[in-house]
Amino acid sequence: MFVARKKISKILTPTILLLAVILLAGLFLRVYNIGNTLGFYFDQGRDALAIWNLWHKADIFLLGPTTGIAGIFRGPFYYYLIAPFYLIGGGNPVWPSVFLSLTTVAASFLAFFLGRKIHSDAAGIIAAYITSFSFNIVMASRWLSNPTPMLLLSMLLVLFMLLVTEGKKKAWYGISLVLGLSLFSFGSASEVFYFVAVAIFAIWQRKNFPNKRQLLISIGLFFLTIAPLIIFDFKNDFLIFENIKKFFIDDHSFGLTTWKHVFEKIDTYKRVFTRLVFHGRWQREMFVFGIVLTLIVYYFNKLIKLQGVKILLLLLGCMSVGLVFFQGNQGNFYDYYLTGYYMIFLLLFSIGLGEIWKKKWLGKILVLFFVYLFLINNFDFLNFKLRDKVDGPGSIALKTELQAVDWVKKDSEGREFNIDVYVPPVISYSYDYLFLWKGVTEEENQVSVLYTLYEGEPDESERLTEWLERQKTIGEVVESTRFGGVTVQRRERFLDKE
Repeated sequence: MFVARKKISKILTPTILLLAVILLAGLFLRVYNIGNTLGFYFDQGRDALAIWNLWHKADIFLLGPTTGIAGIFRGPFYYYLIAPFYLIGGGNPVWPSVFLSLTTVAASFLAFFLGRKIHSDAAGIIAAYITSFSFNIVMASRWLSNPTPMLLLSMLLVLFMLLVTEGKKKAWYGISLVLGLSLFSFGSASEVFYFVAVAIFAIWQRKNFPNKRQLLISIGLFFLTIAPLIIFDFKNDFLIFENIKKFFIDDHSFGLTTWKHVFEKIDTYKRVFTRLVFHGRWQREMFVFGIVLTLIVYYFNKLIKLQGVKILLLLLGCMSVGLVFFQGNQGNFYDYYLTGYYMIFLLLFSIGLGEIWKKKWLGKILVLFFVYLFLINNFDFLNFKLRDKVDGPGSIALKTELQAVDWVKKDSEGREFNIDVYVPPVISYSYDYLFLWKGVTEEENQVSVLYTLYEGEPDESERLTEWLERQKTIGEVVESTRFGGVTVQRRERFLDKE
């Protein structure tokens, strides 16, 4: 008994106990109230319909979600990843959302592991703390979308690269899988620069380059991740390949840039990455951030000697430089394109804080003040967002959408009816799925009862106003109700005028 307790005490160190508290709190923030506040819109409905067809029609797919670039698709692995949780949850989108949240908690654990492995226990705990409680990371973790697993995949990539520097050549297998999955199934856009970073890394670590057998296995694993896309392309006259060629060559998506574009990208990096730390970027917060960053730069000569720091800088550097020359996608660039670098930046920043922590009492005071300031800065935003009752006039989330769908289901009992839906992206995939999941089935032919459902305010949308004007010519409103930002009506159709 004494020996067993001694072994447990060695495992349950203060560091591990603190880590457990942090990760459990991070999990709570990711799943609390998710059944009400889950964003379930165009993309989520489209994905859910594809998975519904998988389970109910055995519709095996080779393609996953679309990208923001016309004619270029992702692989199907995101769908296959979350499909079991739609099945377990009986079609409820909350289940796959909670699963994705668990992957982000695993990412925070890996951030701790890597911070400790690269630098110290302090760096690891700080990394777990920041990635668990950052408002922007929590929101990214609660997003039911294909970029969310990038938080975990990015940490796995760093881990495998670090293992290679230690002479573990089989870690190239993991690098190959992460590269393929990141770019072709889960990534948003900037993950293409993982390839550039790994190419440079391969030259740097040529002494740890895989042998012929390991190289063939690595290449095979990489092609396994894109095999569905290759099969699809062979069956469809190389549609994706032609669109990729058009994007990179015909559309000149990469090219020489201007100083104005350079400074715009720098402003983007500054905005995105500082908000990961302080969502409210007020004067006090930015002053403290500046002090910490200055000290990290001051200790740079010591930090750069660490292999893990070199890897993190390589990944961030290739992305930062590469995106300066990116001019595609009609000039659109969204913050979530950098999801694959959120954790990488925060891990590097945490290692810098870990180095400051080592500088006797003054360093510890600064880090403790930073930890306090970080928490109170992010807490107000988290508290406001996570406690949202989703009942305001502009609230549109799973709760209000389901309330509208359930109202139609209850009101339509014993009636034959049609449904017409308006949502801002025009295509109502979210309601198509929710009606399907809830077993609300409309008649194929026109009947007298028509349910109209729409999101938003007419005076804020010209398209919605036009849609409602058209509905007035189709049927008269008999009953109307509103759930947050969703309005649902029962109309009596003017059949004699049609």
